[in-house]
Amino acid sequence: MIDLNADLGEGFGRWTLTDDEALLSVVTSANVACGFHAGDPSIMRRVCELAAERGVRIGAQVSYRDLAGFGRRSMDVPAAELADEVAYQIGALEVFARAAGSRVSYVKPHGALYNRTVHDPDQAGAVVAGVRMAAGAAGLPVLGLPGSLLLSAAGAAGLTAVPEAFADRAYTPAGTLVPRGEPGAVVHDPEAVVARAVAMAAEGAVAAADGSRVAVRSLCLHGDTPGAAGLALRVREALAAAGVRVEAFA
Repeated sequence: MIDLNADLGEGFGRWTLTDDEALLSVVTSANVACGFHAGDPSIMRRVCELAAERGVRIGAQVSYRDLAGFGRRSMDVPAAELADEVAYQIGALEVFARAAGSRVSYVKPHGALYNRTVHDPDQAGAVVAGVRMAAGAAGLPVLGLPGSLLLSAAGAAGLTAVPEAFADRAYTPAGTLVPRGEPGAVVHDPEAVVARAVAMAAEGAVAAADGSRVAVRSLCLHGDTPGAAGLALRVREALAAAGVRVEAFA
């Protein structure tokens, strides 16, 4: 069994990047931009409504406050401030999720924040503190890179830590993502992406940032790449043909 997640709602005003409607027909979990790297109130509302209609789990994709850089620039945000900003983003999305008859079911950092929390204990702890602030004692699952400090901090705080893999991103020997500025960081060949997705789901584990091999529970397909919706459908069909059941993580 594997969960399929994608980054959605990545637009602002008249500018749109992701084909939300098409992707929501394929994925089981939607990482919805909460306004800091992309997304605005109307986009957040619309994506939540579509996700609720199709039974797709809604997740808060939290980010550094970086609209101009699409959340891909690392920032030295004080831990207490970052925790507040994470809680703020989750709370904003929760309003629209509840209005659509659903709820925010998990949290996933975006871009530079995702990568920073792999090795930075202060930033990882701040994200977890923000999740706790927004979700209270019940908490929310946190998606992150296998072997990251983020997932360790989430587990230590009593939150469900969900390791994920990327079918369309290259990895370093250490199990971290190849920086986007380097050649080959993003896998563009559709056949390669499909093959990688099936292999990751079938093997059930990937090399982690701490050197171990970790079972993955979710597979990410980026919504901002050309032809993302069609590629996501091909991945889901290939997984089904390989006998892998696609459904949201428990």
